[in-house]
Amino acid sequence: MTNQSDALAIRTLIENWGIYRDARDWARFRTLWHADGMMMATWFQGNADTFIKVSQQGYDNGARIWHAFAGHNVDVQGKRAIAQSKMTITQRGMVENVLCDVICTGRFYTFLEKRRGKWGLVLLQPIYERDRIDPVDPSAKLKLNKTLLGGFPVGYRHLAYLQTRAGFTVKKDMPGLDGPELSALYRKGERWLAGKKLA
Repeated sequence: MTNQSDALAIRTLIENWGIYRDARDWARFRTLWHADGMMMATWFQGNADTFIKVSQQGYDNGARIWHAFAGHNVDVQGKRAIAQSKMTITQRGMVENVLCDVICTGRFYTFLEKRRGKWGLVLLQPIYERDRIDPVDPSAKLKLNKTLLGGFPVGYRHLAYLQTRAGFTVKKDMPGLDGPELSALYRKGERWLAGKKLA
C-alpha cells in the first residue's frame, strides 16, 4: 500500500510542475527534477535543463502554452514511483492566419525516484488522448490542410498541426488513447517499479 505522505509529496510535485512551468518560475521548476531528469513532449525530447531553455525561448518567440491537472494516481514501490495525472494542455497560436486555441486532454505518466530523502522527476511522458482546435473568434473561418493534419496521430493531430505551423518538429509516435506506444510505456513503467533501469 502506498504511503500517504509519499503520495501527497508526489502529487504536490506534479501540480507544482504545471504552476512553475506556466509561470516561467524556472528556478523552482528545476528543483522538481533529478539531475538526469528527462522531458518528453510533442515538440521536445531531452533533459530538464534544455527543456527550460527552449521553453523560455518559445515564450519569447510567442508560444503560449498552459497546463491544468485533474485526477491523480500514484503507485510506489520502495523509492520508485509511477504517477498518472489527468491533464489538459492548451496552446494558443496562429493557424492559417487565424488565431486559435488547441485543447489537448490526456495524462502525464511520470517516472519518479526518491533520492537522499527527496522525490524528483526522472522521466515525464505525456499520453495524448484527444484534442480539438477552435478559432478564438468563433466567426472566423479556419481551413486546415487535410494532408498535413492527417499525417499526425489522432490524439494530438491539431496540437501537432499548430506546432508544425509555428516551426517546431513534432514527434509522431507519442503514446495515445491506445496502441503499441501506450502498451510499451506501461511495460516500461512496470520495469521501473521492479527496479530496472530506464532504457
